[in-house]
Amino acid sequence: MAISEVLSRRCVIMRLAEFSYEEYQKALRQSAGAVVIILPKNMSAMPQDIVQQFMELEPEMLATETIVPVYFAMEDDELLSIYTQTLTSSSSQGSLSAAEVLLHTATANGFQMVTSGAQSKAVSDWAITSLEGRLAGVGGEDLPTIVVVAHYDSFGIAPWLSYGADSNGSGVSMLLELARLFSKLYTYKRTHAGYNLLFFVSGGGKFNYQGTKRWLEDNLDHTDSSLLQDNVAFVLCLDTLGNGDSLHLHVSKPPKEGSPQFSLLKELELVAASQYPEVKFSMVHKKINLADDMLAWEHERFGIRRLPAFTLSHLPSHRLAQRFSIMDVRPHVDVKKLSRNTKLVAEALARVIYNLTEKGAPGDLQIFTEQMQVQDEQQSAVVDWLTAQPRAAQLVDKDSSVVSTLEYHLGHYLKDVKRHYVKADKRDPEFVFYDQLKQTMNAYRVKPAIFDLLLAVCIAAYLGMMYLAIQVSH
Repeated sequence: MAISEVLSRRCVIMRLAEFSYEEYQKALRQSAGAVVIILPKNMSAMPQDIVQQFMELEPEMLATETIVPVYFAMEDDELLSIYTQTLTSSSSQGSLSAAEVLLHTATANGFQMVTSGAQSKAVSDWAITSLEGRLAGVGGEDLPTIVVVAHYDSFGIAPWLSYGADSNGSGVSMLLELARLFSKLYTYKRTHAGYNLLFFVSGGGKFNYQGTKRWLEDNLDHTDSSLLQDNVAFVLCLDTLGNGDSLHLHVSKPPKEGSPQFSLLKELELVAASQYPEVKFSMVHKKINLADDMLAWEHERFGIRRLPAFTLSHLPSHRLAQRFSIMDVRPHVDVKKLSRNTKLVAEALARVIYNLTEKGAPGDLQIFTEQMQVQDEQQSAVVDWLTAQPRAAQLVDKDSSVVSTLEYHLGHYLKDVKRHYVKADKRDPEFVFYDQLKQTMNAYRVKPAIFDLLLAVCIAAYLGMMYLAIQVSH
C-alpha cells in the first residue's frame, strides 16, 4: 500500500489485495487529495476471504460522508508501474538518515494525478425503465394470474464496475427461460392452461424497487382494467439464484393452507425432495418493516399493496453483501446450478398451473424434458451478455441496449410487451442520480518543488565559481 505518514494533498493508492479499512479511514481523516483503489483484472483469482471482506466493507464505505474523492480503477501495466514506483519510494525513506532523506526527497521522481472531469451534478428527468409481457390463459374471463418478477439493474460502490452477475443477472436469466418454456406450452391447445402468466422485468430494483412501485401504482390506482386488480394467485420474485445448493422462499406472511401460494410452497418442497435431493429448500418468514428506509426483498412492494407475493433466492438473508457489490462478477454464477434451479421452479409452477398433485401425478414426474428442457447454453449466454456491461440504474436509460435487448427477448415469447417509466418526483424525490460517474485520470511524472530550489542553488554556485575563476585569472 502506497501510504506515507502525512497524507494531506497526496493521492493514496491502494491495491485490493492489500486493502486496509484503517488506512482508508486514515486517508479520509487527513483529507488526502484522493484515494485510488486498484482492482485486479481477474476478480475470480482473488482469495475469497479478501473478496468477502471487501464486500462487507462496501456498505460502510458508501455510508461514510467525505469530501475526499475515491476512484476505482482496473489494474493494468501502467497503473501497476506507478503503484510499484510509489511504493518503493515511500518505503525506502524509512531506513535512510536525515541527509539521505533530504537528498532523496529532492531527486526522486513523483507522480501528479490529474482528473479533468467537472463537478458532479444531479441529473434531472432520468427515467428508469421496466418491461412487462403476458401469456393469456384460456377458459374464461376471471382467470387467476401468476406474476413472475425479476429486477435487472445492478449495484455497487462504483456504478461503472457493477455487473450484478448473481444479483440479479441470474434472476433475469431464469425469468426469460421460464417465459420461453411456458410460451411453448401455451402455444398448444392441449397444454394451454387456465392461468394468465404476467412477466415483469423491473428497473430500479436496487433503489427500493422504484420500477415495481410505479408499476403497481399504474395498475392499481390509475386504470380500471388490469390483471393485477382481478384475481392474482401469487407473485413470484426471482432474486440471486445462480449458485448454492439451497433455495429459500422469503415471505412476509406464511401462506394459508388451500391458497395458491400454499400450493406453490408445497410443490417447490415436493419437486426439490423428489427430483433434486441435493437442494435444501426452506421458507423464511420476515415481516415487512415500514420503518426501514429500504425494503428487504421485492415481494414486499407487492405485500404493501396486499398482493400475495414471495421472493425465491439461494440467499438466506437480504442483508448478505453480495447483493450490493462490485465483486458480484460473472464467475459468481454457476450455470449448472442456475439451470437446475430454473428447472425446479418451472416444474413446480407447472404442477400448480395444471393441478398435477390433485390429479395424482407423482413428485418425480418431469414435464420439461427433451424438446422442452431448460437450455443451459441459452441461460449462460444471457448471463454472459448481462455481465458484459455495467447495469447500475443510473447508467441504463430508456435508449440503452440493455432495455432494447430485454424487450426483444420478451417480445419473442410473450404478448403485449410494453414499457413502463418512472421518474423522480421533482418536489420530493425518492432518488437522485448524479453524472460524472466515470473520469479519466492522467499521471504526470514530476520532480518535487525542492528539486527546483536545489537546482537553482547548484546553478548559482556554479556561476559563482566561474565568476571567481575568471576574476583570479585576470
